[in-house]
Amino acid sequence: MRKQISSLADAELPPEKEDFRKTFQWRIFRIMAEFVEGFNFVADFKKSVTVFGSTVLKENSPHYQKARQFGELMAKEGYMVVTGGGPGIMEAANRGAYEAGGESVGINIRLVEGERANPYLKKSIGFYYFFVRKVMLSFASSGYVFFPGGFGTLDEFFEIVTLIQTKRLPNNVLVVAVGKDYWQPLFDWIRSGLAGTHKTINAKALDIFKLVDTPEEAVVLVKNNSNNKTFDISE
Repeated sequence: MRKQISSLADAELPPEKEDFRKTFQWRIFRIMAEFVEGFNFVADFKKSVTVFGSTVLKENSPHYQKARQFGELMAKEGYMVVTGGGPGIMEAANRGAYEAGGESVGINIRLVEGERANPYLKKSIGFYYFFVRKVMLSFASSGYVFFPGGFGTLDEFFEIVTLIQTKRLPNNVLVVAVGKDYWQPLFDWIRSGLAGTHKTINAKALDIFKLVDTPEEAVVLVKNNSNNKTFDISE
């Protein structure tokens, strides 16, 4: 005779269905899909320059205005201006390109509160994983221009420099920092500390990046760079 269930507490409830979207296998496929989508997105970038910088600097900041001017000048030279698609310096560079009638592109990140896309993008793509987005930004252009920023900007700067140093990107990929008031102390320490006192880097590594003070100087370097094509992602 079957045992009679006297209450709901005595019943064996069916196992809770697992959300397969949280499994390791699903994450792997999601990562793969983002890489495929991302590389398809950047594959057609030909004459482009990528701009990095702070998300918090507003329109009244001199650095914002310099980034805006840089974006405008690059657009007038026929360059696509690529950023992380967010506010601050990214908005400024996109804004300059957009207002000049050029190609303004954002490679964004999807956050819990949604994408923080600035309103000056003509084309954009959003990623769930930060590391996928970083790879796309690293392969988007042959020139990378850095305006003042926080940890994220510094992270991207050293990432690009490391990729060039380790030959994961060509030696003629351009890295330019704009704003001596911000960058000079850091570069002095790199020269005197890393390459000098401690010798943790080869002095030749200092040639990977350039420091300028104006948007016009950065534009000249981008134009004169020997490689004006996007790095071949198949290499």
